[in-house]
Amino acid sequence: MARKPHVVVTRKLPERIETRMRELFDAHLNIDDEPHSPAALAAAMAEAEVLVPTVTDRIDAALIEAAGPQLKLIANFGTGTDNIDVDAAHKRGIVVTNTPGVLTEDTADMTMALILSVSRRVVAGAGVIPSGEWNGWAPTFMLGSRLTGKRLGIVGMGRIGQAVARRAKAFGLSIHYHNRRRLAAEVEEGLEATYWDSLDQMLARTDIVSVNCPHTPATYHLLSARRLKLMRPEAILVNTARGEIIDEAALTRMLEADEIAGAGLDVFEHEPAVPNKLVRLARAGKVTLLPHMGSATEEGRLEMGEKVLVNIRAFVDGHRPPDRVLPSML
Repeated sequence: MARKPHVVVTRKLPERIETRMRELFDAHLNIDDEPHSPAALAAAMAEAEVLVPTVTDRIDAALIEAAGPQLKLIANFGTGTDNIDVDAAHKRGIVVTNTPGVLTEDTADMTMALILSVSRRVVAGAGVIPSGEWNGWAPTFMLGSRLTGKRLGIVGMGRIGQAVARRAKAFGLSIHYHNRRRLAAEVEEGLEATYWDSLDQMLARTDIVSVNCPHTPATYHLLSARRLKLMRPEAILVNTARGEIIDEAALTRMLEADEIAGAGLDVFEHEPAVPNKLVRLARAGKVTLLPHMGSATEEGRLEMGEKVLVNIRAFVDGHRPPDRVLPSML
C-alpha cells in the first residue's frame, strides 16, 4: 500500500468530511476547533505535506517562506484565497486550491435576508415583543421601506452577484451592477440588469447597495470614505463578501450621523473583532450585524469539504487539482 500523505487540518470540519480525511490520508484533525496561532500554523507547515486551512488562517509570505520543503499543497477550505499569499506559495512551488461555486446560493440567500432585514427592520421588530414593549398596532410604528420599485446596485457580478440579482428581481427590484467586465449581452438581458462602468455613478443612483465582489488588493476599501459619501441618505448597504472591501470606520461614522439609512453586515474588516460603535448602532436598530454566517449551511459545508478531498486526491495522484488557484487569476 502506498504511503498516505500527512494532511493537517486547522479547524474542525463536518464529521463526514473528517471521517473521509482519516480514511484517505494520514490526517491530523483539530478536534477542539481552537483557531491556530501564527506559531501553531508555522509548526503545522513545518510537518505537513498538505495543509487544509480556513478563512481564519492568515498564511502570509513569511509563513510560506518558513514552511518545510515537504509542504506541496495548501487546500483551502473556502471559496476565497485572500487569507493566503498565493504569489509567495507559487514561488515556493506550493500549489493552492480553493472550493469555488458551492456557496453561491447560500450566500445569495443571506444577502436577500439582510436586504429584507434592514429595509423592513426585522431584527429590531423581533425584539419588541420579548422586551415587553409592544402595546399593539399603530399607524406609524416600526415603519420600514418597501422593496418593490427600488434600485439595487450590485458591486461584483460573478456567480453570487448574479444569484442575488435573480432573487432581487423576484422582489420587484430594478437591477444595476458594476463589475470588472461587463456581462455577456444574453446574461445581462436575462437578469434585466443595467451595467455601470462607473462605480461612483451607480452608488449615487441606487437605493440598496450589495457588495458581492472578492477581496483582492484591488478591492481593498473599494467602498472608501469618498465613495460611501456618494450614497443617498435613504440608501442601505449590505455586505456578505469581505469586510476589507468597505472602509468600516467611515461607514460607522455615516451611520452615526444618519448620512445613510442603514446597513447589514455579515463580515467585518478585522474579524472576529467588531468595533464597539457598530455594536452600539446595532442595539439602536441602525445596523444588522451577523457573525459571518452567509455561507453557513450544512449542505454548503459538506460540499466545501468534498471539494477539498477531491483537490487533495487529484494532487496526490499526480493530476492537476480541479480548483487550483494561480496568481494570474487574482
